Amino acid sequence: MDNIIDIASQIGINKKNLVLYGDDKAKILSRGNNKDSKLILVTATTPTPSGEGKTTISIGLADALRKLDKKVILTLREPSLGPVFGMKGGATGGGLAKVIPEEDINLHFTGDFHAITTANNLISAAIDNHIYNGNKLNIKEVLFKRCLDINDRSLRDKGFNITAASEIMSIICLANDIDDLRDRLSNIIIGTNDNNEYIYLKELNIVGTLLVILKDAIKPNLVQTLEETPTIIHGGPFANIAHGCNSVIATKTALSYADYVVTEAGFAADLGAEKFFDIKCRQSNIKPDCIVITTTIKSLKHNRKENLKIHYENMKKFNTNVVVCLNKFDNDKKEEIEELKDYCNKENIPLTICESFQKGSKGSIDLAKLVLKELEKDNKFKLLYDNSLSINEKIDIISKEIYRANNVIYSEESLRKIDTINKNNLSYLPICVSKTQYSLSDDKNNTKKDYNITVTDINIYNGAGFITVLLGSVVTMPGLPKEPNYENIDLIDNKIIGLK
Repeated sequence: MDNIIDIASQIGINKKNLVLYGDDKAKILSRGNNKDSKLILVTATTPTPSGEGKTTISIGLADALRKLDKKVILTLREPSLGPVFGMKGGATGGGLAKVIPEEDINLHFTGDFHAITTANNLISAAIDNHIYNGNKLNIKEVLFKRCLDINDRSLRDKGFNITAASEIMSIICLANDIDDLRDRLSNIIIGTNDNNEYIYLKELNIVGTLLVILKDAIKPNLVQTLEETPTIIHGGPFANIAHGCNSVIATKTALSYADYVVTEAGFAADLGAEKFFDIKCRQSNIKPDCIVITTTIKSLKHNRKENLKIHYENMKKFNTNVVVCLNKFDNDKKEEIEELKDYCNKENIPLTICESFQKGSKGSIDLAKLVLKELEKDNKFKLLYDNSLSINEKIDIISKEIYRANNVIYSEESLRKIDTINKNNLSYLPICVSKTQYSLSDDKNNTKKDYNITVTDINIYNGAGFITVLLGSVVTMPGLPKEPNYENIDLIDNKIIGLK
């Protein structure tokens, strides 16, 4: 592992522009000069419970581009302790395609999640304190929730989100700078009064304190891959219940220092990629120059090959430069791979085989070359919908165009909240859907082609700049599995074991 100062110098970042956390990680203090850089987004088909390897493929692709003498930076999300101790595990890649130091990254890292959790819960404490001491703002209904970075289903009924689904996490990831962070915090909606008018956080006189808590958390973190490719890891919103992208600051910092930037969006393209475009790109004025859809034989068996075709067609609605990458496993059968090649050839889908896990950059060279070839083409990028449409119209477009649903059904509670949003003139905000990641529909067990989408609840994240729409039975505080990962973790001779 190279010293982080040497990793930084590789992309033109001076030591004076770093806050060091030991010799293997650092905070970056400012951006470089604006460049005409290429942004590559890695997404996936509908996943199986263990995921389809987007992070591993992203790392392998970045390493391969560097091996081809390209100036490249990889940008990823920070792992949440919920999945680390739960079922899915960490998010540092695998095999020969990893980011390091993986134990630090998967655990407390530089403390960003803890700062976000603290800031979030201080807001809740301040709201309760205001109500206890006279409630001058006439808060009738509290809309802001507490959070914790642990899977704990018993907290669902107590008004908790997991930290990765909190509004403060989304704000950190969508803020352009410290001044924008101040404005976004000020505009958080904490509740409603007797007239169903929104009450904003700035009225509690707490924003300055929150900035002090978050002043370091807003700075992006620099680490490296096993092959010493510079990697910025910052922010960690889930894609199934939040907007699923690393921070705008991280992406723009990477674009200012590198010629090529590889990033990922959480879960499948119907969730992470759609939100990357319609929320992150819309708010930050960036756009991807190429999209890589990751899939596996396991995913295609579980969801059928038509699932790949749907995701490919969906991505073409946003961007003309789209390729598909098969994340190859050792137990994949030759006939299964040939069958996929034939299918993609028949459907005119560009496909390459990737072995990032087994071979690192060497197993990702073909993907890197295919992406570079795609980047030579004109990129015609567009958003799915216009902000001026009504909330119902935007939900309808996402449900029918991306999820392929027949109709949208609304609960009485969701309709009530839409009316309140309309009354407060905030219906122009984009939509962030929270739903199951295991199906295109709102039911993880759905295998049918004909189905409706059910909107069960609506939350407004005005500081983050979007409206969260909950579909089906999705919850924003996950639970732990029967055999959680924490049973395997230990410290033996001062060495961490079992942290997958």
